[in-house]
Amino acid sequence: MTAQARPWTAPVATTPVSAGVRLPGSKSMTARALVLSALADGPSVVRRPLRARDTTLMAAGLRALGVAIDTTSDEEWRVEPGPLRGPARVDVGLAGTIMRFAPPVAALADGTVTFDGDPHARNRPLRPIVEALRTLGVVIDASPTGGLPLVVRGTGLVEGGEAVIDASGSSQFVSGLLLSAPRFAKGLVLRHEGPPVPSAPHLRMTTHMLRAAGASVDESVPDVWAVEPGALHGRTWDIEPDLSGAAPFFAAAMVTGGTVTLAGWPRESWQPVGRLTELLTALGAEVTQDDNGLTVRGTGALHGINADLSEVSELTPVVAALAALADSPSELRGVAHIRGHETDRLAALAAELGKVGAGIVEHPDGLEITPGPLRPAVFETYADHRMAHAAAVIGLAVEGVQLTDVACTSKTLPEFPELWADLVTGS
Repeated sequence: MTAQARPWTAPVATTPVSAGVRLPGSKSMTARALVLSALADGPSVVRRPLRARDTTLMAAGLRALGVAIDTTSDEEWRVEPGPLRGPARVDVGLAGTIMRFAPPVAALADGTVTFDGDPHARNRPLRPIVEALRTLGVVIDASPTGGLPLVVRGTGLVEGGEAVIDASGSSQFVSGLLLSAPRFAKGLVLRHEGPPVPSAPHLRMTTHMLRAAGASVDESVPDVWAVEPGALHGRTWDIEPDLSGAAPFFAAAMVTGGTVTLAGWPRESWQPVGRLTELLTALGAEVTQDDNGLTVRGTGALHGINADLSEVSELTPVVAALAALADSPSELRGVAHIRGHETDRLAALAAELGKVGAGIVEHPDGLEITPGPLRPAVFETYADHRMAHAAAVIGLAVEGVQLTDVACTSKTLPEFPELWADLVTGS
């Protein structure tokens, strides 16, 4: 808990929630749109972006490299590419997107670019992307662990070519290299060797958005991505609401037997809405989509599940909270890589869900969760927005759950405490 943080008592739901929620844009889409716009051959507009710590730090980092980004409007951010140059300093905060997406951009800059961030950011894995960039001819100084602090010594050109990477720790290693690859002189053929790459939907988002910006991407061979050299074009990016950010609100409908509609949800999405629907349905929800948006209805029951969450690992904390409130045990697996997120999420969930009374068995890649009589507790948030979401979901049904620092939700949704309180109280 930070010195400034005060415990926040999660509101208890006394009646079923019923609400339409309009959430800010997807963090993942906003980050990718900013990078592609920064590397484009003309100006771009990012509509309905997410304004939160991760995305404003990304914009600031790209500005430091010479890109003009106007973020004064909440509705539209305007990006005007410019010559990439150093010297520059980039604060990554605790954002995996910045520490993995921005170094390849910095490699295209003429000058030295230094990266660092929050203390825990130095623990987040970065070595695979550093080693891949070195293979491609980029000079980088890294810490002894291969991560932050990092110094990229750009010459204004990346030769490109072929590289091999173990991206089992994060799909962002692949996405970070692919986003800049069209600007490499020879493009990029990137081959993954190792355990399966997690979060495949995020990789599909990357390749979809690259093609939308004019890039030629071949992913027909499993675990191989080939990007041709060529121009990226400026365009207007329409950012979808953030699906991971919606998860706790959908969970509120399920816990309380209520209804929550996420407004503005597109019929055709670049996010893994199908997998989310499968998971929530298995847990006991009814999920529908119409012109009003994506709606989740609680049925009055929560069921345990046996699920591989490797494609939707960001949902693990909220799904684990629902599992702790279910009518039977659950087994969640396929998410060993979330130990390297903002915190070791599996260890953190095991500790905090155990604290409130759930039976937990921690495995290298997941958790077994046995519901039990739950009790009040102080729920440590570990400076991790998803841990705060999990605690808030537990607090719907358990009076006296206190979060050590709800302000950590500002990473992706600064308005979370107010939105959550309004949802629960019906105001």
